[in-house]
Order: sequence, then C-alpha cells, then structure tokens
Amino acid sequence: MNNDKRFAMALIIPAAIIIAAVVVYPFVYNLVLSFSNMSLLHIRDWQIIGPRQYEKVFTEPRFYGILWKTLLWTVVNVTFHVTIGMALALVLYEKVPGKKLFRTLLILPWAIPPVVTALTWRGMFHYEYGAVNLILAKVLHQTPIQWLNDPVGTFAACIMTNVWLGFPFMMIVALGGLQSIPHDLYEAATMDGANAWQRFKTVTLPMLKPVMTPAIVLGFVWTFNKVDIVWLVSNGGEPADSTHILVSYVYRAAFNLYRYGYAAAFSVIIFLILMAFSLVFMRMQREKATPA
Repeated sequence: MNNDKRFAMALIIPAAIIIAAVVVYPFVYNLVLSFSNMSLLHIRDWQIIGPRQYEKVFTEPRFYGILWKTLLWTVVNVTFHVTIGMALALVLYEKVPGKKLFRTLLILPWAIPPVVTALTWRGMFHYEYGAVNLILAKVLHQTPIQWLNDPVGTFAACIMTNVWLGFPFMMIVALGGLQSIPHDLYEAATMDGANAWQRFKTVTLPMLKPVMTPAIVLGFVWTFNKVDIVWLVSNGGEPADSTHILVSYVYRAAFNLYRYGYAAAFSVIIFLILMAFSLVFMRMQREKATPA
C-alpha cells in the first residue's frame, strides 16, 4: 500500500468508525430487539422470540388508523410546505422592496428550535388566552374553538404548527433553484408569446424539478418522523391518545409503556415504509425525466 492509499485510509477509518457507532450499531441492535420480548419485565432476561412483535403490530386495530392519520399528516404538511415555499420564493425572486429583510424574517421559523416553536404554538391555541382564539373572537368575530380538547382540533393545531415550521426550507431550496435558471430561457419564451403562467409551466417548473424532487423526498421523510411537534402540541397524543402518528405512538410504546421489543418492531416497519416510498418516488421521477 502506497502513501496515498495509507493517507486515504487514515481519513476514512475515523469517519467509518463514527458511522458504525452512531448508525450501524443502533440499527442492528434495534433490529435484534424487534425479534425479542424485551420490556420492563424482561430488561435483563430478554430473549429472541421470532416475529411475534411484528404480528402484534399488524394485528393491532389501531395500527391502520394511525397509519392513515400519519399519511394524511405527511401529505397535507408537505403539500403546504411546497406550495407556500415556492410561492414565497417566486415573490422574493422578483425585485421587491425590502427583499433581504423579508427573506431573513421568513427563514426565522426554520431557525427557531422546534421545541420552542411547539410550546409557543401550544400556548397560542389556548382556549381562553391563546392568540388564535383572540383573533377569531375579537378580529373575525367568530366563536373560539376548543383546539386542544378535541381530537380534530388538536390534530389541526399540530398541522398548522408544522406548516409554519417547515415552509422556509422549501422556500430556500426553490429560491436557490430559481436563481440558477438562465434568464435567456424566459426571454425566449416571452418572444414566443408565452404569458406568465405559460413561462412558469414550461420553464420554471421543469428547471426546478431536479432541485425540488430531493427536497420533497426529504420533506416527506422528515415530516413522517416529526415526533416533537405532535408530542408537544398535543401533550403526548391527547386527548385520549387520539392524535398520535406512527412515530409518536412508537415513542409512547417505548418510553411510556416500556414495550421495547414492540417499539423496535414498529420502528422497523416505519423504516421500511419510508424506504419503499423514497425508492418508488425517485424511480418515478427518473422515469418521467427519461425521454421515451
């Protein structure tokens, strides 16, 4: 082995050790636990019991309802993230007064720690003193809503909080993509008689697609696994554990009920769902991009 290879190995080995310690080992350990009976009653004497934990997950009636709620949560959030993010990016791309100030202010929701955001919005949804109900009552003259005492209201409050938290990422990605589009394409489309909508449809969207596709996949995965917002805004899935998504339900099973083997099997299923979605979505995008 020459000196160059030794130097390359010296750079790679520390990173490989860290990845193995913080990614590979926890994943393998979790996979082993998913085939075990480990729980509060079997901390030290747990043993491998086969796929029984997976059977418990798939035979539990609540699993499919929570899965549907998780998909709804993810699709609604990502749709609003992308729509609001792209709309704001298009506005900021134009020459508007105070563009730098607005861009800085619009990034703030993404820069604030999610825990602070969740607790702040939970206070804003308070029935008597929250800002949301005060606006409804005093500005819009509507009846205040029991946001955090109703399953639908609590779930809607979680969605609104996460939409506010997540749109800046899509805005920044879209804004970067817009700045990379050559102006010659817009000039050529204008000369061909294309209006604003036609320029957006034939120039902007196709040019943004390579940038936005990975961002949407990341947004889907992040939102699907967004435990902090749901857990803190709903105060642990209240009322009556009715506002859980899959990842918050796993958190409850592991750290409230101490069903470690069950939670490990549940988390593996979540991992497989996300991996399947990512592979299928990226494949569909490649097929659309490949000329016939």
